[in-house]
Amino acid sequence: MDRKMANRKLIRLSQLKNKLATENLEEIDWVTFGVIVKKVTPQSTNNGRTFSIWRLNDLRDLNECVSLFLFGEVHKEHWKTDQGTV
Repeated sequence: MDRKMANRKLIRLSQLKNKLATENLEEIDWVTFGVIVKKVTPQSTNNGRTFSIWRLNDLRDLNECVSLFLFGEVHKEHWKTDQGTV
């Protein structure tokens, strides 16, 4: 993990909104981690494409979640991922 995190900045999901407002994250090599705390049953768009929505949290502030929308191949590959997975 130390090797993979070398020269990268960890930004907690609960801090992400504030960091996006105060820093130019496009110029920083950053990573974040999240736990799937809620999954919505897969949905379909008007054109028939199926997608999933996950609510992610870093378990520091349970009121601060990030919604992640999964489409296409990502949805097909990961839609069965269990709630509670990091």
